Amino acid sequence: MSRINIFIDFGSTYTKMAAFDLDNEELLARIQVPSTVDVDITAGLEDAFTELSKEIKIGAEDRRRAIACSSAAGGLRVVCVGLVKEYTTEAGRLAALGAGAKIVGEFSYDLSAGELDEIEEMDPDIVLLTGGTDGGNKKVIVRNASLLARAGENIRNIIVAGNKSAYDDIHAIFGDSKKNVIFTKNVMPEIGTLNVGPTNCVIRELFINRITEAKGITKAKKIIGDVIMPTPSAVLEAAKLLAEGTTKCPGLGELLVVDVGGATTDVYSVAMGFSSKKAVHIVGLPEPYIKRTVEGDLGLYHNLVNLQELAQAESVPEHFEEIVEDLRRNREIMYDDTRVEVHLLLSRLAVDTAVTRHVGRIEMIVTPGGDMPVQRGKDLTAVKNVIGSGGAISFSPQPKDVLEGALFRDTEQHILKPIAPQLVLDERNILFSVGLLAGTDSVKALSIGRKYLRYL
Repeated sequence: MSRINIFIDFGSTYTKMAAFDLDNEELLARIQVPSTVDVDITAGLEDAFTELSKEIKIGAEDRRRAIACSSAAGGLRVVCVGLVKEYTTEAGRLAALGAGAKIVGEFSYDLSAGELDEIEEMDPDIVLLTGGTDGGNKKVIVRNASLLARAGENIRNIIVAGNKSAYDDIHAIFGDSKKNVIFTKNVMPEIGTLNVGPTNCVIRELFINRITEAKGITKAKKIIGDVIMPTPSAVLEAAKLLAEGTTKCPGLGELLVVDVGGATTDVYSVAMGFSSKKAVHIVGLPEPYIKRTVEGDLGLYHNLVNLQELAQAESVPEHFEEIVEDLRRNREIMYDDTRVEVHLLLSRLAVDTAVTRHVGRIEMIVTPGGDMPVQRGKDLTAVKNVIGSGGAISFSPQPKDVLEGALFRDTEQHILKPIAPQLVLDERNILFSVGLLAGTDSVKALSIGRKYLRYL
């Protein structure tokens, strides 16, 4: 009998579990139960194993071999502190997002005492300290380090990824501190040059080695094999694999993934994002080839009030307000005749707004020679595939209607959304499993990922 491999996602709303026969590259069962983060994360885990056992027979060894990702307990919360908002602070933000983090605060220039208090109140998992190109300004990053060194216990983990010329001074500042301070390479070693990879790695390692303990996941790790990455990192790995393929099998090409969750709506693009217009100048930091954005105000359950406000500009269905209130209380998608229109509207608005924020746009600026078009962000008009994931899309009765919120509109030609992509559905909501498997067997992960995608 083939060995069962189980993959788990500890989500903020649901704990999801997928069991595979990897020999035959077959999904055996996929279940989800309400997460129990606020009480004991292992209660939801045991509930999930109970439900899975109703679908397939699993043994003790199958449980112990399971691996997981997690966005529970608020996800991986990061505050970015940099020098210039549009440069080193933004570079830090891109690095943190690429590692699967949720940005809970951004600060630039010299920190004030009041801003330090704000950061302590945010209780971040990590403070990412950047500032200055290598050999450039080091005064600000050193001063900010000195403030962080005196901060209270809510600031525990600090990653320094700025001007390397300041590292000796910063190391001395934190010498007697009990804080966990990690130095890595500058996220912006030169003006206009991004180097986010080293910081990505450090954030993920810190998540695995220390932060999971603070989120109560240590108990879960005594039951299963391991929790190896934040959930967004797993989805990002899946997106990268599906786009690029392996040496044995080609990928789908440049793509965009939209994942609508209960707490956030995440967008991932694997694309160069070069301008499709000849006369346009690119401004701002270069965009990363693999990019993630997270919209913490667009979760389908935790942020219903924001989606409700966005819907006011639309033609809302009958009984809209009472159905939204019921959804807020029950946190359950029920696609009966009276509710389906409301769910579809809210899901499409989450997709539309999140993708609009993710993609680049064309702006006109005034110059001595006249108006000049400039591009900020990635031009994703030529992206070949748009993949929908997350329960609100994967299990929607009309996923195509929801995903069309990600498409280019003639009425908003300055917003560089995909023009004519293939719409694709992660119909079993298993992209997290593909990402978890990719690290050990990319060939099987790609094969499974493609097998369970449905073209709309």
